[in-house]
Amino acid sequence: MLTEQRYAKILKLLDEQNSVTVTELTGLLDASESTVRRDITALDKAGRLTKVFGGAVSNRQSFAHYEPTVAQKQELYRKEKQQIAQYAASLISSEDFVYLDAGTTTGMILDYLPAGGATFVTNAVAHAQKLASRGFEVHLIGGILKTSTEAVIGSQAILTLQAYHFTKGFFGANGITRQAGFTTPEAQEALVKKTALAQCAQRYVLCDHSKFGATSSVTFASLEDALVLTDEEVEGYEVIVCKG
Repeated sequence: MLTEQRYAKILKLLDEQNSVTVTELTGLLDASESTVRRDITALDKAGRLTKVFGGAVSNRQSFAHYEPTVAQKQELYRKEKQQIAQYAASLISSEDFVYLDAGTTTGMILDYLPAGGATFVTNAVAHAQKLASRGFEVHLIGGILKTSTEAVIGSQAILTLQAYHFTKGFFGANGITRQAGFTTPEAQEALVKKTALAQCAQRYVLCDHSKFGATSSVTFASLEDALVLTDEEVEGYEVIVCKG
């Protein structure tokens, strides 16, 4: 494939999903990792995209500079989140190797887990502390701590996740639409989510009904990439409704 053809495919993909990883592009372009990295660097210098660790994000995105803190989100739709979390916890068996994304709904899963059993990897400090206090084996990935969401992000987090292979993964999202897929406000956090999700055999996104129809700044997965656990039927979407 000619260089200009690769450029066009990279930019088209960014138009569709707003972020992309090097690993994703090597498969789509049938090119080596070094070639993909050179293409991203060239397009970044030309101002056509923004290069980030592990991939690139679209320049046309207007990234949200504000996201509610964990404390602010904790009480929003609390009952609905508890329903979703309880169902999600029932999917975890003692043999599972689980990735648990940062977030309020994913954190509530811990309230419904039976003692012992599964092993967890997480990018949330609070999740790791709670899991450890309950006797679970837990691995906290390293990197940069994002204070608003209490999530670990950055290059070290991505490199660590690429070495793991999870049986199940549970993720949060700030918005879900058919066009944009699953979205979140911040590019680096989106890449951590995307990387972790790619390493999971079974993927679940936990979202209460208020997230449908909302679009945040960066796509981390398409609707086909994961099953959606929510609290009620949403017209036009295939979801698993979690009853209390």
